[in-house]
Amino acid sequence: MNTTLNFQDADTFYEQLLDAHAGLSREDAELLNARLILLLANQIGDAQVLKDCIAAAQRLPR
Repeated sequence: MNTTLNFQDADTFYEQLLDAHAGLSREDAELLNARLILLLANQIGDAQVLKDCIAAAQRLPR
């Protein structure tokens, strides 16, 4: 699992993510997030990497 910054343009990605959520209800935003997570997980494809990412996300401070 890569935990070092690996974005080519993190600011642009963040703006795109915010734009995708613009005008959505909380429910629709959560559905968009779930779909995006599944699409990105499919791109990763490695079950152990995904497991490690879940564990790392659980450890992050709030």
